[in-house]
Parts: sequence; C-alpha cells; structure tokens
Amino acid sequence: MAKRLSKDQLETDQLVTTYYLTVTWMKNNQALVIAGFIAVVALVGGIIWYVTQSSAQEDRARDAIVYAENQFLQNNFEDALYGDPENMRPGLVEIISRYPRTTAANLARYYAAVSELNLGNYESALSFIRDYNPARGIMGVAPHSLHGAILMQLERYDEATRVFERAAEWDVNEATTPFNLLQAAEASIAAGNNRKASDLIARIKAEFPDSDEITRAERLSGRLAVQ
Repeated sequence: MAKRLSKDQLETDQLVTTYYLTVTWMKNNQALVIAGFIAVVALVGGIIWYVTQSSAQEDRARDAIVYAENQFLQNNFEDALYGDPENMRPGLVEIISRYPRTTAANLARYYAAVSELNLGNYESALSFIRDYNPARGIMGVAPHSLHGAILMQLERYDEATRVFERAAEWDVNEATTPFNLLQAAEASIAAGNNRKASDLIARIKAEFPDSDEITRAERLSGRLAVQ
C-alpha cells in the first residue's frame, strides 16, 4: 500500500530524493459600532473557514500526490506528470491545478520541472521551476541549481550565471556553494564572459580550497589563462 506523506516529509523529500537528478543535469473608514462588530464576526468566521478549508486541502493534496511521487521516484516521468486517468490517479500537472496553494502542489512543481527536464521539454521545465517556492536554507539550493541547469539547456547562459550565483548564496557552505559557483563560471564562459568566470573561480580557490570542486576550478582557470 502506498505510504501517505506528512507535511514535514513533503518539505524535506525534495532534497533527499531529487538532488541527484538535479545536479547531474545539470517561485505569496471606520463604521458604526454595530457594523464594525458584524464585520469582526464575519472576519473571524472567514478566517476559521479559510484555515479549515486550507487544512482540508492540504490533506487531500497529500493523499493525491502519492501515486505521482511514486512514479517520479521510479523515473516514470510521463506517468508522474499526467497520472493514470483510467484509475483516477492524478499526476503532478493535475495536482498543481487542483490544489495550487498547498505544500504538495509546490513540491509537485519541483517534481514536474525535473520530469520535464528529463523528457527534454525545457520550456515546460522552466515554467514549473519558476513557479516553485523554494525553502529557506540548504533545502532551497537544489531548486535553484535545477533552474540554472534548465537555462543552460536553453542556452540562456547569462541568466544561468545569475541563477547559479543565487544558488551559491542561498545557503553558503562547503558543498553546494563551490559547486554552484563553478556552474556559474561555466555558464559565464558559455556566455563569452571570461572575466566573470575568472572572478568566480578565484572565489572558489580563495574561499573553498578544500572543496570537491577545487580540481575542476583549477583546470578551468588554466584553460582561461591560455585563451
């Protein structure tokens, strides 16, 4: 039986289950006393209704995404995106449309972007990742890296440089920051901006000399020196 995901699992799953796919390829006058009282009552009632409805929507969305996520994790990207209509199992696209403001729908945008990227549908992938709302901290890095990778596929190298730089700064650490700085440098070279690339590589060498990217950074620096 498919396992139902909790909200916390939905929020953390993006880093645990999809980061590899991401890096390989490499969006929220004063009335009379009586009238005012009525307005307050109406407002409170509206808030209660909204919270109740929002909670119900979250529950339904978490149930709905199970099939699509399982297909995604098995690399069945078409099924993940469009589901199984015959058995009334929604895909990521339907979940986003049906529950647009839920945590599950937000995660579905990320999964959809990865899926479309793997299917070679780069414009669709870009549309999904632009609408995705990344988490704060290190869990928000992978979506920015994915965004940059999609832009590289579309040969929009200047944009890719800026997005990779944003990924590098999103959560500064010894792993993802030098990686994304190097991606930004490579995007800069593709854009014909070798000076920018040199500055990015210099930062890696100065600030992250023990990182896994230092060898590649030095090789890239050597290539730029002879150009």
